[in-house]
Amino acid sequence: MNEQYPVIQGAEAFFLKGHSTGILLCHGFLGTPQSVRELGEALGKQGYTVSCPRLPGHGTHFKDLEQFSYDDWFRSIERAYVELKQSCTSVFVIGQSMGGTLSLDLAIRHPEIEGLVLINPAIDIPQFETYRTKPAHDYVTEDAPDIKKAGAIEITYGQAPVKAYQQLLGYMDAVRAKLGEVRCPVVCFQSLEDHVVPPANTDYILGKIGSENASKYELHDSYHIASMDHELDFLIAKSLEWIAQANVLPAGGQA
Repeated sequence: MNEQYPVIQGAEAFFLKGHSTGILLCHGFLGTPQSVRELGEALGKQGYTVSCPRLPGHGTHFKDLEQFSYDDWFRSIERAYVELKQSCTSVFVIGQSMGGTLSLDLAIRHPEIEGLVLINPAIDIPQFETYRTKPAHDYVTEDAPDIKKAGAIEITYGQAPVKAYQQLLGYMDAVRAKLGEVRCPVVCFQSLEDHVVPPANTDYILGKIGSENASKYELHDSYHIASMDHELDFLIAKSLEWIAQANVLPAGGQA
């Protein structure tokens, strides 16, 4: 399957070549690499090799989204991971929202991943449940992106196919069932006011994963798209600190 529409300017995938520690960035549902670009560039300036693929059907036109399943989304992330691993000796994964769901799944299937940084990860969104039984060919009118910072503009869609929501719901079900298989170190960033993914998702994930090294930071002045919000500098600083620390631990995350 191929996309029928061109990529929106600014929504392109990006790759920043650095040293032998790689960081894979995973954007969220309906989002694009633009939503995590500032975060990625900050990591790149510290010398990390950074890869941020664009999920199939995202960043073009909402009708493209109908063609793709969550398996397609996962495969694009896994492909980027394998490519990154070819030039890096260790790889960390950062995922926001559904990007967090993808990151968890990737860590289950690739236990050699050094660690996960999850930003408002999605595993159960009750307000989306009604889409399970709606006709797949219908469309949903989207609200404005959930960002507290005035003037922040995320590239996203004004509409989305119900089919895509059904894929998201099915994917969260699938990953939720195997969270105990996550073993690598994990740190989460949790916006206490999030109008898309209930903050309790973060606590649920931390309670279910099998990681011995798991922690979280709370965000008090950010909404769902925290990578574009008021506390981005805090998120960057703590992520860098955590990755540097995790990168010197032996396999399994034990000192």
